[in-house]
Amino acid sequence: MKRDKRIKLLEIIKQHVSNNKKEYILVALLFIIGIFLGVFFVNNVQEAQKTEITTYFNSFIEKMKNTEELNQIELLKSSIGHNLVLAIVLWFFGTTVIGIPVVFGLVLYRGFCLGYTIAVCITIMGLQKGILFVLILLVLQNILFIPAILALAVSGFKLYKSIIKDRNKENVKIEVVRHTIFSLIMLMVLMLSSVIEIFISTNILKGIIKYF
Repeated sequence: MKRDKRIKLLEIIKQHVSNNKKEYILVALLFIIGIFLGVFFVNNVQEAQKTEITTYFNSFIEKMKNTEELNQIELLKSSIGHNLVLAIVLWFFGTTVIGIPVVFGLVLYRGFCLGYTIAVCITIMGLQKGILFVLILLVLQNILFIPAILALAVSGFKLYKSIIKDRNKENVKIEVVRHTIFSLIMLMVLMLSSVIEIFISTNILKGIIKYF
C-alpha cells in the first residue's frame, strides 16, 4: 500500500516537472549561475577579505569542536524561521506581476550562497576535506531545500504568465489559490529540510568535526 502511494507520488512529481519543463530549466539555470557567481566571488576576493573569511570559518569550526551540547530546538526554530520567511517572500512576490524579478533574484541569491559556501570550504580546508565537509554540511538538507525553492519560483512564474495571458479575474483567483496551496506544500518540504539539517547533518558534523 505504501509502495503504491510512493509510486503515485513520484508519478505526480514527474508529471508536474514534465508539464513545466521550460520553467524549471529557466530557474535551474538561474540557480546554477548563482553557484558560479559565488565560487567566482570567493576565488577573486582580496587578501584582506580572504583572511576575514578564513578567520570566521575557523572560529566556526572551533566553536563546533568546543560546544559540548548543541541547543537543537533553538537551532531548529531559527532554521524553520528562515525557511518560513523565504517561502512567504517567494509566495508573495510570486502573486504579483512586478514581483517576479524578485523571485528570480532570490533563486540567484540562494545559488550564490551555496556556491560561496562550497568555495570557502574547499579553499580553506583543501579539496578532499572541503568536499567531505560540504557533503556532510550541505547535501542532505539541500536534497529537499533546492527542489522546493525551485518549485516555488516555478509556481510564481506560472502564476505570472497566467495573469499576463488571462485577464479574467475568476481564472486569476483560481490560479492564486493553486499557487498558495502549492506554496504551503513546499513550505512543509522546507520544514522537513530544516529537521534534516539540525537533527541529522549537524549531529553527523558534530561527531566528526574533530577530524577537520
